[in-house]
Amino acid sequence: MIGGDSAHAPIVWMRSATSNRARPGARSVGSVPSMARAYRPRRSCLAVPGSSRRFIDKARGLPCDEVFLDLEDSVAPGAKAAARGTVIDALSSGDWGGKLRAVRVNDARTPWAYRDVIEVVEGAAANLDAIVLPKVIGPADVSWLDLLLTQLESALGQPAGRIGIEAQIEDASGLAAVDAIAAASPRLEALVFGPADFMASLGMRSLEVGAQPAGYQGDAFHYPLLRILIAARSRGLMAIDGPYARIADLAGLERSAVGAAALGYDGKWVVHPGQIDTVNEAFTPAADEYDRAELILEAYEYYTGTEQRGAATLDGEMIDEATRKLALATAAKGRAADLTRTRRFRPG
Repeated sequence: MIGGDSAHAPIVWMRSATSNRARPGARSVGSVPSMARAYRPRRSCLAVPGSSRRFIDKARGLPCDEVFLDLEDSVAPGAKAAARGTVIDALSSGDWGGKLRAVRVNDARTPWAYRDVIEVVEGAAANLDAIVLPKVIGPADVSWLDLLLTQLESALGQPAGRIGIEAQIEDASGLAAVDAIAAASPRLEALVFGPADFMASLGMRSLEVGAQPAGYQGDAFHYPLLRILIAARSRGLMAIDGPYARIADLAGLERSAVGAAALGYDGKWVVHPGQIDTVNEAFTPAADEYDRAELILEAYEYYTGTEQRGAATLDGEMIDEATRKLALATAAKGRAADLTRTRRFRPG
């Protein structure tokens, strides 16, 4: 059970209603079965340099949902090999307080990527929830990581498919191939928008990561965010927004996070501890929204089960299967955030 009311069964986050292998044109590598996992929140995903043990230790006590230890952009080329050891030691020691533990490796075309994966998984497989793969430009990137993880899990005697993948979409090529990327592996758990490299790949006139380019009359990020979201949801994946780099601008961060949450995103990367509370609040349902979602689920179960009706009304509003699907997402996020129920469904 994930927080909330023990009367409910856990909400399960399905990767897809159909296995990748059953879909024409889908690529699948290795022998990892499609998996269903209990919903785990990724409202705030904190980036921590993998080379800094001080920052890593501080992250343990912060209220973020996920910590990813970074071996890519935040680590200098000459420090990457040593940072792997720091990451392995940090994952294998101390209390992470139930947080999701991930590692962002270098992208698949660099000379560091394969050693990142091999060393981290061999050293800390049992304490690793996911690998974040940056600069994904096509399904082959994900397939490579899937196969390597499968081989490592087999050699280490680890359960097949337990380590997930988060694929970061960071440029025009990745966005153009995002449907194929989303279908590339049953290990995939999330698609992540990377605004900095994306802005550079399109030539946006801005030097501020996550900020709107001056002179553009509209939301320059709406299309890529929506495109990634659609690809993610078509395969039962989570969708995570990228970071907002102006650390002191909490009002701007709030606008960015609230907008992504309203669109349907599950969470957002944060680059500083001071951003965590703002982002958590943006991606946590309001108490009345959570209450309403749980009431809908209870009422729908009663009317379709006890009364054998496909549709009914609740407080004057029609509820049906489509309503139930909307309520499931809100209920999952509310339970994960340990929100408290204030009302119960009573048949009228």
